[in-house]
Amino acid sequence: MESEVIFKSKVLRFPTLDTVLMIEKAARKSYGEKTLTQLWKSLPKKVMWQTFKTTIDYLVYSGKILIDKDNAVIWIWNPPLRKYVEKHGVEILANR
Repeated sequence: MESEVIFKSKVLRFPTLDTVLMIEKAARKSYGEKTLTQLWKSLPKKVMWQTFKTTIDYLVYSGKILIDKDNAVIWIWNPPLRKYVEKHGVEILANR
């Protein structure tokens, strides 16, 4: 709960669902080949940098993307794999 309070205090405006979905789609299609700035500039609609970063923070927090050392956005969300992991109790070491 503490992280939620910190997250809310830093955000002046929250992104709309349409914006989140647009950024998710762009991240999924980038295949880890675009940096944060390149992804932001490639969006079909203009989005303020703060709104973009808030959405990126949410996507990282929810386990849908990773940002590598070169600032590349990597889509990691895989619902069928997640269901397998939950069903078989496989421990994921990357989330530690």
